Amino acid sequence: MGNRPVTLCTCQWADLPFDELCALASKMGYDGLEVACWGNGIDIDRAYSDDSYVAWIKETLAKNNLICKALACHIIGQCVGDAPDPRLNNFAPAALADKPEEIRAWAIDTMKKAPVVAKKLGCYVVTGFTGSPIWKWLYSFPQTTEEMVENGYDEIVRLWSPILDEFKANGIKFALEVHPGEIAFDYYSTEKLLRKFADRPEFGLNFDPSHLLWQGVTPQLFLRDFMDRVYHVHMKDAAVTLDGRSGLLGSHIDFGDLRRGWNFRSLGHGDVNFEEIIRVLNAAGYDGPLSVEWEDSGMDRIEGATEAAAFVKKVDFKKSDVKFDDAIAN
Repeated sequence: MGNRPVTLCTCQWADLPFDELCALASKMGYDGLEVACWGNGIDIDRAYSDDSYVAWIKETLAKNNLICKALACHIIGQCVGDAPDPRLNNFAPAALADKPEEIRAWAIDTMKKAPVVAKKLGCYVVTGFTGSPIWKWLYSFPQTTEEMVENGYDEIVRLWSPILDEFKANGIKFALEVHPGEIAFDYYSTEKLLRKFADRPEFGLNFDPSHLLWQGVTPQLFLRDFMDRVYHVHMKDAAVTLDGRSGLLGSHIDFGDLRRGWNFRSLGHGDVNFEEIIRVLNAAGYDGPLSVEWEDSGMDRIEGATEAAAFVKKVDFKKSDVKFDDAIAN
């Protein structure tokens, strides 16, 4: 068993009151939380201005023997870089519905506050999304020009640079979860984005193997190549089940439906090779959290997340501090 903390990403649990979720996470075997900043998770505006609220969060975590090393701001960050999209109404305050420029302004302002809140809570990283003004052009018909793509990347740099200034000022990292729908969604789109942010060490990655696997990208190779910019790690599984009818693009069929060509799975029930991932993390000296993002529409979430915590603790072996054949040397 390794010594990295096993945390629960609360993105899929923000329907539960925070104190109830803390008690449940502790009971399920977690060492801490990666707390979502929406729903019943952390209210960034309140935490930014109300130190008594921050103290309550810390007390609630401590009472349940939990740590918090990361905040999750995925849906807020999505609103920064996306093109106008009515689906963002579901992520922003209700009063801003169908006002895309106001949604973006709210998202930028909130993301600037996020590193301040993270610092107050003793976190070192904020995980999340950037959004993408060009994701809708994923398939290049009608034809997508190189200039259109380049302009999309440059727009992300323009929008996120003032936010990253605040991260730098507060000594907090931002870790983009490479994910469909983001400006960086696979290997080469990530490579391109990191070149754009080469002089921004506060900008890095939240490694999540599940989103790479179904695209045909080998997660441990991605991790090894980009390890110097990986600031946080998600433990999440997926299974590819192409059967001759199903396709990788999902057919507009919801997650969990067995007709899909792939689905997220509870840890250990999919195709991700977690042992190879642990070996890369060990070689790199990563000692941050292993954060379970639990998504499996075919399994009870409490049963699944409990099993997942135990799975990660079992698979997270320590690196060796000796050569195995030292004992037979002269």
